[in-house]
Amino acid sequence: MKKQKLEFYKSLGLKLTPQRLAIIEYLEGNKEHPSAEDIYNALKPKFPSMSFATVYNTLEILVKKGLIKELNVESTRKRFDPSTHPHHFFCKRCKKVIDVDNQINISVPEQLKGFDIEDIQIIFYGLCSECKSESK
Repeated sequence: MKKQKLEFYKSLGLKLTPQRLAIIEYLEGNKEHPSAEDIYNALKPKFPSMSFATVYNTLEILVKKGLIKELNVESTRKRFDPSTHPHHFFCKRCKKVIDVDNQINISVPEQLKGFDIEDIQIIFYGLCSECKSESK
C-alpha cells in the first residue's frame, strides 16, 4: 500500500495492523459487494490466526469513518462497498448486487426539510437480466 494511503488512514486514527491493511486492500476497487464472511474466507489463508471478529470490527470502523458503505439488501447478512454513493440493484434470486450509475436525481421530501440527513441508500430490487431470462 502506498505511503500516502497509509498516512491517510493513520490520520483518521486507524490502527493499521497487517490484517486491517489486508481488509482495506481487499475492499479497494472491489465491485462484488462482499459480506464480512466473504472477506474473512478470502483472507483466512493468508492470515490463519485472524478471527472473524477482526474482520467485522474493522468493517464497522470503516463504516463509521465513512470509508465504506454498509448495504442491508438481504435480511441474512450485511454487504460492504468501498464506493459510498447510493447506487445499487439487488437481484432477489441470485443475490447479486450491481452498481447503478450515480446519476439518480432525488430531492429531499418536504417533511424532511430542516432535518440533518446523514445517509441515503437507494436500492432497486428485482431480477437481474440473467435471472429474468432463466425464469421465462
